[in-house]
Amino acid sequence: MTLAVGDVVAEQTYHLTRDNLVRYAGASGDFNPIHYRDDFAQSVGLPGVLAHGMLTMGFAVQPVVDWLGGDSGRVTDYQAKFTRPVPVDAVAGAGVTVLARVGAIDDDGVRIDLTVTFDGATVLGKAQVRVTVPA
Repeated sequence: MTLAVGDVVAEQTYHLTRDNLVRYAGASGDFNPIHYRDDFAQSVGLPGVLAHGMLTMGFAVQPVVDWLGGDSGRVTDYQAKFTRPVPVDAVAGAGVTVLARVGAIDDDGVRIDLTVTFDGATVLGKAQVRVTVPA
């Protein structure tokens, strides 16, 4: 596989719904009411129900995993900073876009830089995935 710094390797938009949040809460055990009750979220100063940060981080790496194609490559490290919440409207949900671009290539593999946005604003900062790719 031939790659160059700056290459876009994946781009995906995910549509989150309140149902997704309920399912994630059940799978993760994170039943904080800011993730399912508007009244509670607003009582603590939030605009409404928010997506779980780890859910956002989880689907942000998925386009890279898909691009790697199963056994042909590996994610060796993944990190991100939570910079903004993702409010999930009860009716409209929320659309989050992930752009994965080659940030660096070295002897240890490839660094993929993720730009993860909601409503035009970045929601994960310094989101980087280290991968090994087949020659």
